[in-house]
Amino acid sequence: MILHLYNTLTRDISPFKPITPGKVGIYLCGATVQAPPHIGHIRSGINFDILRRWLITSGYEVTFIRNVTDIDDKILHNAIHEEMPWWALAQKYERVFTAAYAELNLLPPTYEPRATGHITQMIELISLLVERGKAYPVANGDVYLDVRALDSYLTLSGQKLDDLQSSADGEESIKKNPQDFALWKSAKPGEPSWPTPWGDGRPGWHIECSAMAQAYLGEKFDIHAGGLDLIFPHHENEIAQSNGAGYPFAQRWLHNAWVTTSGEKMSKSLGNTLRIYELLKRVRGIELRWYLGSAHYRSMLEYSPEALDESAVNFRRVESFLKRAANQLGKIPSSHIAEEFAHAMNDDLAVPAALAVISELVKEGNSALAAKDSKNLEVKSAQVRGALAVLGCDPWDDTWAKSDAALEEVVSGLVKSLLEEREVARARKDFESADRIRDRITELGLTLEDTPDGPRWSR
Repeated sequence: MILHLYNTLTRDISPFKPITPGKVGIYLCGATVQAPPHIGHIRSGINFDILRRWLITSGYEVTFIRNVTDIDDKILHNAIHEEMPWWALAQKYERVFTAAYAELNLLPPTYEPRATGHITQMIELISLLVERGKAYPVANGDVYLDVRALDSYLTLSGQKLDDLQSSADGEESIKKNPQDFALWKSAKPGEPSWPTPWGDGRPGWHIECSAMAQAYLGEKFDIHAGGLDLIFPHHENEIAQSNGAGYPFAQRWLHNAWVTTSGEKMSKSLGNTLRIYELLKRVRGIELRWYLGSAHYRSMLEYSPEALDESAVNFRRVESFLKRAANQLGKIPSSHIAEEFAHAMNDDLAVPAALAVISELVKEGNSALAAKDSKNLEVKSAQVRGALAVLGCDPWDDTWAKSDAALEEVVSGLVKSLLEEREVARARKDFESADRIRDRITELGLTLEDTPDGPRWSR
């Protein structure tokens, strides 16, 4: 079975055929670096990191672009409240996002363009739209896209133009149509600005992605991805700008669903955000990634602490099997892909079905372990590790190995201290205290075994 993917534009699942055989170009709308990331932000990155890994595993050469929006109304607003320059705030939170991506083992993008580094490309694109009669400048220096001058509009969301409210960009009185949106915003006192033929100002939100996608992937590319909430207005307006300039733009659109809490989308305005570094105090990075990647990318993921804990326990079972298999076999290869796993991934990245395959492989592998069937164990463990590599959760990946090594050093030090206390208690025949210490070690999720050579512990 070849890879089949959903397309928001056509609203169906169809075979994926790249424009250039063997090569895939993907543009993912990245972070607006106004504040630290929560799991709603990072889910998108993980979902499409899994897509990228599966494409690579399937033999494609992937160019993956994930932009950074480092100039925006929200950035300017938050910079005032945090009493720092807008560029300093943007740089501060870009670093936090980058660290979170790395902490959860997202592959670095091929290129990661910043909006402020592509003002020239935006001005060129706006100029072309004005020349083609699809956009118009107004007296104050704003430039708007004339949505009624387009050959088509709202093809992605399926809405009707006359049903739309007025665009929030600019004053309605200066626009041809209430729904026209700003490509360029005239300079305001105290705000950053760049010179253009229409006057100093800064870019609108939508124009940046059209310009950067074209700059790195060309006028026509394979996949544009992002969150469900970006379909309108952001992605709809990207299509409008690009098509208005005469560019075919993205051939397929993929959108991941939200992380919800109590049935509502996770957002700062609702006050229900869960920041990455808070959750990493509760579970390991590999366990958080496993959880955020576990639902189908087009399905809502309802967050609860209990669901996260249960998911982490499920991952530990898989990890424990692999480590026990490695103790018996030695090194386990990561390039083996089970046919059933491939079938699930080729079915629009059906990760829940892929996880069911992993669960069955672990069950069969445990049976092989018990029977000391090394040949079957080697096959099953290699298939499990290959599947985990696609999901970005291979325990021996460098990201996780370094993290585990650091954690192991800390845990070893703590357990060593507890065991020394226990031995002192036993030496003075204070067995009640010794048992309490043993219970504390067990409560940490560790197994303690007394041997002739002394106590040994394991996870």
